Amino acid sequence: MPRFLLSAAFALLCATLQAARAADLSPLETRWLQGISPVVLHARQALALPLDVVVQPQDAPGAAPLALAFVDGRCKLVLSMRGNPEGERQIDALEPALRSAALELMAAHELGHCRRYLDGAWTRMPAGFVAARAPETLPPDLQRAWLDMRSTRREEGYGDLVGLAWTRQQHPELYARLHGWLVRERSTDLLPGSHHDTLAWLALAREPESFDGQPLFDAAEGVWQRGLAD
Repeated sequence: MPRFLLSAAFALLCATLQAARAADLSPLETRWLQGISPVVLHARQALALPLDVVVQPQDAPGAAPLALAFVDGRCKLVLSMRGNPEGERQIDALEPALRSAALELMAAHELGHCRRYLDGAWTRMPAGFVAARAPETLPPDLQRAWLDMRSTRREEGYGDLVGLAWTRQQHPELYARLHGWLVRERSTDLLPGSHHDTLAWLALAREPESFDGQPLFDAAEGVWQRGLAD
C-alpha cells in the first residue's frame, strides 16, 4: 500500500478509536495500530464489515495483544497492550522486514472470526460436515470441554487461513516466510489437538497457490473445508 494511503488509513483508524484518544496511545499501541490499519480500512471500505477498534485503557496482563469481540452485531478489534509484555514480545520476535505484514496477518485472522460471527456460523460445522462426538469415556463436564476445544480449534484454523489468504493477496513475496513464522508460532508449546493446534490446516496452505483466484473469505473456506474433510 502506498505510504500516503497507509497514513490516511492510520488517521482514519485513530479518528474512530474507542476507549482512547490518539494522543493517549503508547508507542507500542501506535505501532500495532499502524500495522493493522490496512486490514481495518479494507474491512470497512471494501468488505463493508461493521468493525470497531478498541484500545483497552487498563492493564491486561496475560491477555492476547489483539483479539476479537462481538457486541450488538458489531465486531470489535481489541488491543490489550498495557501491563502486557506479550505485545512487545510478539513485535520483537519478528524480523523487521516481516513486522508490518505479520501484524496485518494477525488482524486478518480476527476478520475471519468477525465474518463467522456475522454469518451466525460461529463454532458451527459447514453444511455436509458432522462434528465428532466426545469420547464416552470422559465424564460429562470434560465431554463439554472437549467439544468446546474442538470447535475453537476449527475457528482458529479458519482464522489462520484468512490471515494467510490476505498475505497471499497483499504480500505474495513474503508468503513463504510468514507461513513459516505462523507454523513456528503454532508449534511452540503445542498440545496436539488443543485450541490453537492449527497445523493440519497450515500444512494444506503451504503453497500460496492454495488461495489463488478467490475472494478473501472464499479462499480460506475452501482450504478450511479440505482440512475438515481430512
